[in-house]
Amino acid sequence: MQELMHHFIDNRWVASRGDRRLAVTDPYRETVIAKVTQGSAQDVDMAVSAARHALPEWRAMGGKARGDYLDALADALEARRDELETVSSRNNGKPRAEAAQDLSDAIACYRYYADEARRLEARQGEAVDTGEPGLVSRRYQDPAGVAGLITPWNFPLVSSAWKLAPALAAGCTVVFKPSEVTPLPEQALAEIALAIGLPPGVFNLVHGDGSNVGAPLTGHPGVDKLSFTGSNAVGEAVMAAAAKGTRNVSLELGGKSPILVTEDADLDLACELVLAGFCYNAGQMCSATSRLLVHHSIAEALYSRLNTAIAELSAGNPQLETSTLGPLVNAAQRDRVNAYLAIAEEEGLVATAADTLALPIQGYFVAPRVFRDVPLTSRLWREEIFGPVLCARAVKDDDEAVALANDSDFGLVATVVAGDAARAEALASRLTAGNVWCNSYQVAPPGLGWGGMKRSGIGRELGRAGLAAYLETRYVTRPA
Repeated sequence: MQELMHHFIDNRWVASRGDRRLAVTDPYRETVIAKVTQGSAQDVDMAVSAARHALPEWRAMGGKARGDYLDALADALEARRDELETVSSRNNGKPRAEAAQDLSDAIACYRYYADEARRLEARQGEAVDTGEPGLVSRRYQDPAGVAGLITPWNFPLVSSAWKLAPALAAGCTVVFKPSEVTPLPEQALAEIALAIGLPPGVFNLVHGDGSNVGAPLTGHPGVDKLSFTGSNAVGEAVMAAAAKGTRNVSLELGGKSPILVTEDADLDLACELVLAGFCYNAGQMCSATSRLLVHHSIAEALYSRLNTAIAELSAGNPQLETSTLGPLVNAAQRDRVNAYLAIAEEEGLVATAADTLALPIQGYFVAPRVFRDVPLTSRLWREEIFGPVLCARAVKDDDEAVALANDSDFGLVATVVAGDAARAEALASRLTAGNVWCNSYQVAPPGLGWGGMKRSGIGRELGRAGLAAYLETRYVTRPA
């Protein structure tokens, strides 16, 4: 059994000052595969001090040198691909193919921001038109400072790349708290930082849960920038902590996203996109399109296809290439989803799902469910479940579909499936969501932005906006 009893601080493995250990599980075998230390506020303070000490040198190094380090990090991840796919799949429970996609996405993100770091250096001091005769000005972009980064358990290595890559490219130093549920894949980042010779204090990793590490990190006065991905309840606490000291904060929170299917849609494509939208990663996605709005004329045909597709899923050992549905990440998450299924029974909701889908006798599996004609007042329609549960309603036209899609507290993503591309884009333009896919799977290239509206968060990750989240702009103006 692996034991993670040390934090990575100032390029050293530092014994934790916390006196408790947290279990790390294999959600397929239902066994404890590691123990991770429960860090403390003292550990956080040591990490923040190291990051503050390293900040001036890292900032002064320039974008080209920082970009070279990010490329080296990407190279190291690629070199450890087989190992990291294995450990991610085992710790998180996702099928091996999904773990492989995660790693590819993370590598692409580090490479993208390596280039952005170099471009940032080239843009420093660029002239800005003041619009005033006799005045000239130049624009500079400086790192926000020490960044405190907190990631969830559903996409290890990916969520961390979305934060670490732009923060390091911008010239920030970081204190990173990975999820205590999936610490094994993220531990590799500390090992890689040491192997590539990243300067001491630039990257610091502290293990622990939200109460013992997350709260001290978000409340630490030495942290200038906070970036959090996770639940709304915790996100609000992070925002409250950031208010003290008026610190910069980015939040990527929950979703209850819609998928709209018009009467002229390709039914086979629609079935594929609907299934992926609520079953990929066993539905444990903030971007899950878990509300289906389908034109009434094709609803029965689509439901029939969905039942067949669910029956053809292969639930099993996520390490096997043949597995297409993995278990939920732990017993607590399985119990949370089952609690919603109990609510569905209380509300009298009718589920159609493939009874022929065989689930293993071990593992935290939940069979996918499709609930039809779900009332708008249902908790399953309005709340994020984070499991393979789809709520569906038949609609009479596009206007009703758009109105119901936007009738939500959240606005993270949406998908539109339509036979005509122009119609799909027209519908997309009417949806309140940060990302909308038209006749496409949920792709998130690093050059695009990511983030939501309403209660789905504040700010954007990925793309130029993701870099800007870790920068402060300075103008230097003088007479011509």
